[in-house]
Amino acid sequence: MLGGERGGEAGGPPQPFEVWVNGAEQPRGLGALAKTLSMDLRANDPAWLQLKLEALSTVAEERAFEMPFPPHGEQRMFPGVVAATAAVVRWRCEQLGVWQANRKQSTPVLDAMFSREEPQTGPSGTLAWAVDIDNPATGEAFTLTLKEITLPGPDGTTVTRPCAVGFSGNYPRAFDGLARLLSLDMRVVDPAWIGMKLRKLLNYAEPLGHFMAFVPGLPHGERRQQTWPSTVASLARLIIHRSAMLGVLIELGRPLREMGVLEAPGCRA
Repeated sequence: MLGGERGGEAGGPPQPFEVWVNGAEQPRGLGALAKTLSMDLRANDPAWLQLKLEALSTVAEERAFEMPFPPHGEQRMFPGVVAATAAVVRWRCEQLGVWQANRKQSTPVLDAMFSREEPQTGPSGTLAWAVDIDNPATGEAFTLTLKEITLPGPDGTTVTRPCAVGFSGNYPRAFDGLARLLSLDMRVVDPAWIGMKLRKLLNYAEPLGHFMAFVPGLPHGERRQQTWPSTVASLARLIIHRSAMLGVLIELGRPLREMGVLEAPGCRA
């Protein structure tokens, strides 16, 4: 499951850099979660990776289950496959000494968050944006909701940004793990970070998971449908569209204004 490792710097221990999930009966959405988590492995920020794995460790799904856990095969109970996946990744990272070897390393992504915890609402509620997603090919029909927060902007202005994502309705519960990862990504102050994560999901495909849906962000009065390779790809495009509506990203998923807080490697999508 933890599929790629490379030699560390200056002859250090191997560093994990890729997660993928194999198996014909894997829960839908788990592959997208692994793809997103792989980018966190390559962020060179062990504290950020630890935060992500902790967020996944309590994701509850349809049923809990026991599984033999490495290295000796003792049975452990997990609230779902997402939590079990996070536990295995964490075990391998500990085995490789990821946190011990990087104890004195800087934490650029973690330090760039405007809030580590999800902002909580008061009795007056908060801003939010919701959109319905219907994939008849997979029988999924659910609502995507973005919680939003107003932050100080440049020159004394303010900017409204998504700060958390959630789902309600009929959807694979592994999506809750993906939502927790993306919610943390949204709270990195430089929108280039969440833009990069969402662009990587735009071409995420699932067998027999493609469907037709309307394209968001077209000029006023224009309506066009396209085939999306998966429900995940469609929801990523919708989050990009909402961020473009708020003036945070453009419709291509790149930041409207470069902040330069975080520098992504290269200029690839």
